[in-house]
Amino acid sequence: MEKQELLYEGKAKKVYTTQDPKLLIVAYKDDATAFNGQKKGTIHGKGAINNRMTNLLMDRLEREGIPTHLVEELSGRETLVKKVSIIPVEVIVRNIAAGSFSKRYGVEEGVVFDAPTLEFSYKNDDLGDPLLNDDHALALGLASREELALIRKYSLNVNRLLREIWGACGITLVDFKVEFGRLEDGTIVLADEISPDTCRLWNSKTLERMDKDRFRRDLGGVEEAYVQVMNRLTGGL
Repeated sequence: MEKQELLYEGKAKKVYTTQDPKLLIVAYKDDATAFNGQKKGTIHGKGAINNRMTNLLMDRLEREGIPTHLVEELSGRETLVKKVSIIPVEVIVRNIAAGSFSKRYGVEEGVVFDAPTLEFSYKNDDLGDPLLNDDHALALGLASREELALIRKYSLNVNRLLREIWGACGITLVDFKVEFGRLEDGTIVLADEISPDTCRLWNSKTLERMDKDRFRRDLGGVEEAYVQVMNRLTGGL
């Protein structure tokens, strides 16, 4: 399968058409952004790590009953995926207070929730990705009530499985963001990526940040953290 036209370029990936109208090629970049694109930089080697890590995790989730867009890994930075229409609803699942949740609600980082907290946001950079509830999503025509319920179910199952996977690696899954898309027949599948770009990961013993927060907060050691997460994951899968 070969790349044809550049269909879309986002903050972290390029998406190309192929000779099969139902398949696309995703190419991961080393570009890094934060705060809705206000901060920009480069994390060397990130694209290759995120490509491989996403594929490993999606393959595991697929085997556990979570449908995904993954078809096959083509190279160090490129993956063949099913073409989907992305549902503009970002799903954030939180296990521990951190980031925007702590800032928004005045909760100290590190407070462990009694149960996972799930929130939706409207995937719209111009509006700053505002929070959504189900009624907002319905009013905007983003998804049906049945689709939202399925997305919730999948997301909580993803959380349960990822917590197990990362926990076996000595890493605590604080929170993460996922996106879903519709196949041509309307089937909802997990899309986008699962990586230190989209997951907040802490060293279970030291609570050291091992994700893009190191870039956001100028903590240094960003590349090293991504490599360490990848090494732990591949040693544990």
